[in-house]
Amino acid sequence: MEVMMEVVQIVITALLAGWLTIGVRDNILHPEINEQYTAEVLSMARLERDYPDEFARMSQRALTNRVTQRLLFRLIVITEALVAGALWIGVVGLLMGLAETGSAEVGQMIAVGAALGFTTLWGMFLIVGNYFCYWFCHVEAQATHFFMLLWGLATLIVLLLP
Repeated sequence: MEVMMEVVQIVITALLAGWLTIGVRDNILHPEINEQYTAEVLSMARLERDYPDEFARMSQRALTNRVTQRLLFRLIVITEALVAGALWIGVVGLLMGLAETGSAEVGQMIAVGAALGFTTLWGMFLIVGNYFCYWFCHVEAQATHFFMLLWGLATLIVLLLP
């Protein structure tokens, strides 16, 4: 059963890595797609358009400077790339532990740290998004971030099982 648990840990860590790698790839090759929505959240543009009274009360939070918006988007992509890389390193470490060519504990520790990075990334999207009131107009994004947070938490739990 121990070997099966190691295989499960490898697979679930690789799934996180694969999902995030595709997101990073798309953000690098087609930045205009996600960058546009990131800018909408930061500027609270949809809130201003669809809920002008609420926007009037919260408008001081809006971040409308395009240079700052682009800089934040690039920071997000860099963070995602670093976490995706750490996840793949964790997968390799877990594989080495399974193959007994490396320390299983070290591989597990790397995978846990990387999964924590994944979970933290999506938790931060929820916190920052909440600050910019994205629950008014970007419900789908909020739901995606919440599900990614849960996926990361579930992976962490499995990785930390004895």
